[in-house]
Amino acid sequence: MKVVIIEDEKAAVRNLRALLSEQADEMEIIAELDSITESIEWFHKYPMPDVLFMDIHLADGSAFEIFEHIEISCPIIFTTAYNEYALKAFKVNSIDYLLKPIDSEDIRKSLQKLKNLTSQSGGQPDYHNLIKALRQKESYKTHFLVPMKGDKLYPLPVEDIYYFHIEEGNVKAVTLTNRSFHLSNHLDELTDTLDPHSFFRVNRQYLIARKAVHDIDLWFNSRLSVNLKVPVKEKIVVSKARVAEFKEWFTGD
Repeated sequence: MKVVIIEDEKAAVRNLRALLSEQADEMEIIAELDSITESIEWFHKYPMPDVLFMDIHLADGSAFEIFEHIEISCPIIFTTAYNEYALKAFKVNSIDYLLKPIDSEDIRKSLQKLKNLTSQSGGQPDYHNLIKALRQKESYKTHFLVPMKGDKLYPLPVEDIYYFHIEEGNVKAVTLTNRSFHLSNHLDELTDTLDPHSFFRVNRQYLIARKAVHDIDLWFNSRLSVNLKVPVKEKIVVSKARVAEFKEWFTGD
């Protein structure tokens, strides 16, 4: 895997080199660039690497200026001492945003994200599918506008919702305070528009949030019964066909 590092602090470059060597022997650092100007010139001359590690504050300005001159299509892992640029970073193919000082565990998790987002084809990441996944991440639903009495709309944050379920043919969202809201969306639609790292469709009736899970019981016929942190009228049973996927989702980073 070919790596490019954009970083103007020599100590940070040495640290990153050591961490990458420790975590992944197959990585080859093909360029170390320390400025906006040098980076633009390099990308005009050479093909895209497999992954780019990029600091944001460089000696000659913000690294985001690079994207005004070059279309970078490879995945990017930002390494910076500042946390206020995270949202902007994820709009330019970033798969992770690491705050300095960076340690071995940070690199391990970032490389695991890269592995999860790429499919191997002749040893090379499938960038088309990767970028498609990154673009989709930007569009995940964050709020619902729920009609209320008195011709009002209530802005319901997705982060407040513990689970969605079908009741008498209607979809309802239940919050951490156990408030219930009727939604016009179908459960299939919600499954496609919510962040899959946060929500999981356990069966035909329930779509649950990871943070809502209190504990899990082993159930009949190799299934699982999920107990939530809020009251639920019935058992939430993970279908046998989805047990392995559920375990992977719940324990994932």
